[in-house]
Amino acid sequence: MDRPSGQGRVDASGRATTAVADGRLVSRSRPIGDVSFGTILEHAQGTRAQWATADGLELVGWGETARLTASGPDRFDEIRAQATAAFDGVDHDGPAVARPRAFGGFAFHDGHEPRDPWTSFAAATFVVPSVVLARTDEGTWLTTVDTSDDDATAALESWHDRLSGGPAMRSSGTGPGIDDTRRTTTREQWTEGVETALERIADGVLEKVVLAQALEVDLEGPLDVPACLERLRRQYPNCYRFLFRDGESGTFFGAPPERLVGKSGADVRTEALAGSAPRGDSREADEELADRLLDSEKIRREHGIVVDTIRSQLEALAADIEVEKRRVKRLATIQHCWTPIEATLESDHHVLDVVEALHPTPAVGGIPPEAAWETIRDVETFDRGWYAAPIGWFDAAGDGEFAVGIRSGVAHEDTVTLFAGNGIVADSDPDDEWDEVVLKYRPILDELRE
Repeated sequence: MDRPSGQGRVDASGRATTAVADGRLVSRSRPIGDVSFGTILEHAQGTRAQWATADGLELVGWGETARLTASGPDRFDEIRAQATAAFDGVDHDGPAVARPRAFGGFAFHDGHEPRDPWTSFAAATFVVPSVVLARTDEGTWLTTVDTSDDDATAALESWHDRLSGGPAMRSSGTGPGIDDTRRTTTREQWTEGVETALERIADGVLEKVVLAQALEVDLEGPLDVPACLERLRRQYPNCYRFLFRDGESGTFFGAPPERLVGKSGADVRTEALAGSAPRGDSREADEELADRLLDSEKIRREHGIVVDTIRSQLEALAADIEVEKRRVKRLATIQHCWTPIEATLESDHHVLDVVEALHPTPAVGGIPPEAAWETIRDVETFDRGWYAAPIGWFDAAGDGEFAVGIRSGVAHEDTVTLFAGNGIVADSDPDDEWDEVVLKYRPILDELRE
């Protein structure tokens, strides 16, 4: 599939010059019959993005009209400033669901340097695609984005003609099969890392830290990532699904259960997701495991730290914060302790303000944040890249939605690197934590098998 017009020139600093310097963004939309998002993503060239939620919103975009990129400790501020310039005076003629958006994410660490398996991923990258399809229960909209009305309109008609009449759905098939797997962290390294964390907790340096691992998977053939995401949708319908491919080097994808933040106007939604247990083989066994999860003093303490920290992080931005009752969120192979949290912002904030305030949550970082980050850098044996970091989208109004990039992996042709982690607190046992990490690989690992 050829790339549309309006690619966006990028200067040496990584700033998008077409949209920012050469003219405002112009967006044109029209309804279109149902088409296969997976087929489009499979054949599109260059930058591609997908975003889907449990409530029925699905977005796919390809090409790029504007690119925003940044690195270092000020990357949130830099992306926010570039976004303000890129969206200044945007002209959009369609419904809200079809509005132009910037898709992308951040690396977990602000000092991220692109290297395997993250060779094409900067510390922060967002792209305003040239073409976007938006699907809800009410229908599907096609949107094109360029820097002139004539170009955006011409592209809209061209893409509508090309996409109309194509397949509405395609089979998600089966996985390519697994040839071999390798943990990048040995059991001995894991035990040593957990013991290091426990020593720092005993010394009062830490309350909690999340330590993670990577699993390298050799496949029997190339992975069709959109088809894998469709299988994940069927198995985990209440999770997010995302895909981001920047150029031709690697696709970051996943089905995370955890919302980092959703913002619409002054209303903000987030959640605490910390503490997990397997699913039971029967309803009775499942309920027993859920009750143990809620009654566990270790989980209660770990989860409480996450809730208290999120509330504290939001206080500087919010006029009002409401914390709901702790409950269990059940997925196909695992269940989590879950507390929804809502807030009302006290002034006009961009969603990236909230993202910056919340990242990393204690569910993927630790408490206190700086000591946890130092411990993660000291003991982890792999590069987190965009794993456990904010992934999502925002629009011209500063609204948007981000998930935490867990239950995720990076695909390169016939290899995939998966990531999973566990929270370490005072009474954590290295062997128990090792076993629990395996549960978190399963969602994607199961879909890679034939």
